[in-house]
Amino acid sequence: MFLRWMVRNDNCGVDFGIWQRILPAQLICPCDVHVDRVARLLGLINRKQTDWLTAVELTQALKNFNTHDPVKYDFALFGLGVEGIL
Repeated sequence: MFLRWMVRNDNCGVDFGIWQRILPAQLICPCDVHVDRVARLLGLINRKQTDWLTAVELTQALKNFNTHDPVKYDFALFGLGVEGIL
């Protein structure tokens, strides 16, 4: 999550984008319980366990939506899980 804040720049004050050597496309989407649950419901991941390979699988799936910044969907997935919308 820290890398996301330092690498991405959202111009809203959440993601600072002060680290220029790492590209947003190089980030891996973190999988907490909320992101994991929603990603499974949406068919973005298939692995049974939640581990590093699951995070890589999710990131690859999110690259279908945005190859340059797949991790930008992290907060939306998290929010849907926390709010219990899905």
